[in-house]
Order: sequence, then structure tokens, then C-alpha cells
Amino acid sequence: MAVTAQALIARHDILAAERENWESLWQEIAERVLPRQADFSIRRSPGTKRTEKILDATAPLALERFAAAMEAMLTPRGARWHRLQANDDSLNRNPSVRRWYDQAADTLFRERYSPSANYASQQHEVYMSLGAFGTGVLNVEEGLGGGLSYRALHLGECLIAENHQGRVDTLFRNFEMTARQARQRWQDSHLPESLLRSAEMDPDRRFTFLHAVYPREERDPKRQDKLHMPFASVVLLREPQHIVSEGGFEEFPFMVSRYVTAPRETYGRSPAMLALPDIKMLNEMEKTNARAAHRLVDPPLLLHDDNLLSRFSLRPGALNFGGVDGQGRQLVHPLTTGSQPQFSLQMTEQKRGVINDAFLVTLFQILVDAPRMTATEVLQRAQEKGALLGPAVGRQQSEALGPMIERELAILQRTGKLPPLPPALIEAQGEYRIEYDGPLSRAQRAEEGVAIARTAEALLPMVQFAPDIMDNFDGDEISRVIAEANGVSAKVIRSIESRESLRTQRKQATELQEVVTAAPGTAAALEKISRLQGGSNA
Repeated sequence: MAVTAQALIARHDILAAERENWESLWQEIAERVLPRQADFSIRRSPGTKRTEKILDATAPLALERFAAAMEAMLTPRGARWHRLQANDDSLNRNPSVRRWYDQAADTLFRERYSPSANYASQQHEVYMSLGAFGTGVLNVEEGLGGGLSYRALHLGECLIAENHQGRVDTLFRNFEMTARQARQRWQDSHLPESLLRSAEMDPDRRFTFLHAVYPREERDPKRQDKLHMPFASVVLLREPQHIVSEGGFEEFPFMVSRYVTAPRETYGRSPAMLALPDIKMLNEMEKTNARAAHRLVDPPLLLHDDNLLSRFSLRPGALNFGGVDGQGRQLVHPLTTGSQPQFSLQMTEQKRGVINDAFLVTLFQILVDAPRMTATEVLQRAQEKGALLGPAVGRQQSEALGPMIERELAILQRTGKLPPLPPALIEAQGEYRIEYDGPLSRAQRAEEGVAIARTAEALLPMVQFAPDIMDNFDGDEISRVIAEANGVSAKVIRSIESRESLRTQRKQATELQEVVTAAPGTAAALEKISRLQGGSNA
């Protein structure tokens, strides 16, 4: 069944009606927390002031720290924050399979963080939207030269819908283009006459377009053309209603992540929503504090009404005749209200603490606040950090990062950027899993390191009486677990094969030295050396 512009606009209007309440809430938050995105229910002209409702910068600064900490915990720049492995563990022991996944990960990180991809800055914008509005949208497309391209979308442009599993699989996006830009983007045969006339007469006139991406219900999987891809992609002009472009995607191109969701709600809820009452109260308190401080440094004056003081000046060094009586007593006094501003300042600091807690600023500083700690205490703090932050930020791995990595790999595979699959992976149909290795994942795995450290502390006093108890533990495996918990790079850890080869060489060198030292005669020593060398070369 052919899609029509009227049907898509009707569905768009239904989704827009369902989102109407959210827009007023997002506008209220944006004006106080993220003013550069305060374009939900109010459209502002470019260049206008946007900070009229911000009297205290605690919330905007807390949001910046939240976004920076989310990036540092989940997708740190310059770090390999995930690995690729085969679903079948037996395949991971195959050197060709391991090599292919390492090469694929190298290619993926190189393309993702290339200057033209613009990933890091766009992902940061998604984290900002996540902290302010509870929902962030990242568009992943094929870039120039077969690489990757990323773009964070303003939430006000996007309407979303979920499938039966609660995953977002539908997105309608409103955007504007001038007539000249539309003509550059699409062929004249795809554009209506009214827009073509505007391109000639008024090329800078703006038109509203609608881009709809949704699962294609009727398609032939055997056909590889754009009209039979799993996801339909339709661009249409709103006025007049006219379909400009129709195509498709192999994967859903929009990574929609929610911070937390409430029952029967599609859009996410954010730390800013939780702290909104305190944010509004703090701004009002700052207004009161400013008035109180103004009264303290420039108080109202009480004057005696006897017309003796004609003019009064507060300028430094000014002479005010008639300001004292014959006995030298002041006839002008400041108004004293007896107010105690310290109580208001204490309440202000309390509100700031609540706002910082809502944006997880306190939790992100767990390791920063106590720099002098033992190794065991560091592991315990990391474990606590992983447990507290896991529910809040772990959702991003399943809703955003996982689908993003799958789409990235699919794009690079189609454009020939990835190496050919080894035969073993072809038989397994290339199935893989994503192993996250960022600071948050390491913090969540710190429990193993904590358990080892506690056990070592408990057994240490007993070793001098019963040294054999250490035979119960595999020292090599312990060192690897602790290194992983502390975030040691895999590049500096020897492989098991390399480790065993090094130990064999060391053992042979020790035996040779012992033979030379202990042999009673040179001939006997040389004979034993020859036998040892011959055995090592066999």
C-alpha cells in the first residue's frame, strides 16, 4: 500500500497532541537550565537574550558537570570504551577471529573519532539533553568517503513512538529549509511548483518539511532496493502537502535514549525535572538575597522632618550641612530591619546541594573527595560508585550505545571499511557481542577486586604460620582480575602464551647459570650446557 502525505501528517498530529504537555515542561526547564535550547513552546529570534529567568547558575553548571561526567564514565574521549567479541566463546580462542574483531574495533574507533564524523561534540549534546529533558536523540548516518557522520537533534523537532517491546522504532522530525536549499537537496522533478517558483522569486523563503522514519510493514526481504528496506524513510513538504523523497534504512538511524521513564510514558524524565522545584525556589531566593544585600550596603535613610536638611548627598567626601544638631547628634540614621541574611544564605546553600545531588554531581566526586586512600579503599569506592550509578547511566548502553555500535558496524561493512570476515565467522554468521570497558563498567566489575583485597588482608597474618594456604589461589589470574578492575590497558598485559614463553626462557637461563656455577669441572659443565641447549632447540 502506497504511503500518502495526508496519512503521515495525520499520524504526526496524533503524536504531537500526545506530546503537548511535555513541551510546556521542557520549555520551563530549558529557560532555567539549558537556555540555548529554549525553543519548545516559544520560538525566539536568533540572537535574542535567553537567560532572563536564570538568577543563579547552579543548575546550568550542574548540568554541564552531569554531561561531562556521563561522557567520562560511558564514552571517554581517547579511550577504548568497548570491545567486540564473538557470541561463541570457543570462537574467541581462534586467533583469526580475535584478530578480526581487534581490527574491526580499531577501524570503528578511528572512523568514529575522525574530525569529519564529529561524534564527541554531538554525543556531549545528547548528554546535555538527557540531563535537562530526560530524552536525547543522536542521528548516525554514512558520511563522506564511506565513513560515519553524527548529529544531535533538538528534542523539540522530534516525535517518537515505541514498539511492543518498549523500544523506540518510529521518529517524526520537523525541520525547515529555504527554497534554495530544498532545490539544492532534491531534484526539481520531486518538488512542487509553488516551491520552485519561490526558488526563483524568493529563494530565502523558508518551508517546513517532515521526515518520517518507521518500520516498513509491507516489503519483500529478497529485494534489495530502498523501497524494501526494514525501515521506511519519507520526506514531505507540509504546505502544500507533497512527498519529496521516499527511501529506507537497513537499521533505525536515530539513537533515542531516555534517562528514566515513568509507566505509560514514552519520553524520559530527567534530573532537572526532579530538581525543578528547588531550581525555581533557588532563583527566587537569589532575588531576595540580592535585595537584602542591596539594603545592607545601601540602606534606606531616616531623616528628621524639620526642613533643616535641604540637600543630602551620599557621594564619598560629600559635606551635608544640617546632618547633626547642636549637640553633635546625627539627624540621619539608616533603617535597621533586624533581618538576618545568614539564614537565607544557609537555605541557598542547602538548595544548591539538593540540585547537585539531583544531577549526580556528588556521586561523580566519590573518588575525588578522598584522594588519600589505600588500594583496597579505592576499589571499595569504585564498587560503590558502580552500584550507585549503574541504574542511572547503565540504561544508555542498552538504549543508545548498543544500537549505535550495531549501526556503525553495518555502515562500515557496507562501505568496505571493515576487513573480510574469516571463514570461522562466516559460518557463525558474524554474530558478536559488545563488551563495554569504560570507567563505569570497570567500576561495576570492581567487586572482584574488592573481594580479592579483603581476602588478602585477612590471610596475610596467617601466611607466616601456614604459608601453604596461598597454594589455594592462582596468582596469575588474581593479577589479571585486579589489573582489569583498576583499568589497566590490555596493551601492557602480556598474553598467556607470551608469559609462558618468558618464564621458560628465564628458567633455562637460571639452569645454565647453576650448571656453570656448580659443575666440578669445565668439561662436565660444557657437556651439561650442550645437553640443555640441545634440549631447548629440539
